[in-house]
Amino acid sequence: MTEKQGAVLDASALLAYLQGEPGGEEVAERLLEGAHISAVNWAEVLTKLADRGRSPLEVTTALEDLGILGSGLIVETVDAELARGIAELREPTKKAGLSLGDRACLALGARLQLPVLTTDRVWKDLGLPLEIKTLREVRER
Repeated sequence: MTEKQGAVLDASALLAYLQGEPGGEEVAERLLEGAHISAVNWAEVLTKLADRGRSPLEVTTALEDLGILGSGLIVETVDAELARGIAELREPTKKAGLSLGDRACLALGARLQLPVLTTDRVWKDLGLPLEIKTLREVRER
């Protein structure tokens, strides 16, 4: 059996790539394979970059022009089924303090049956039936 390629990116993982931070190399590899991000996490990325003075429209256009957005990175909509998955993750993640965005990423990973890539190491301790890879763990390979 071959491993399914690609991954679901948390906002923190995509920001690491976009800002040239440690672990961004792993995200770049996943973008070549085909990566996914929930619309909630995409909004988080654009918001963080806007806080740093970058226009969401300019960021979106630049990533489209580079062939990343829409090809290497697919923004997945949040429909009723995914919303239910996000809500169902509230109880098992409540003690760890995961946000709605965090749960959107995890729910998308479960739906697509792909590994989830994040910088948040606490996700590994949640005991969820998902493959969770932290950028720190990727750097240590």
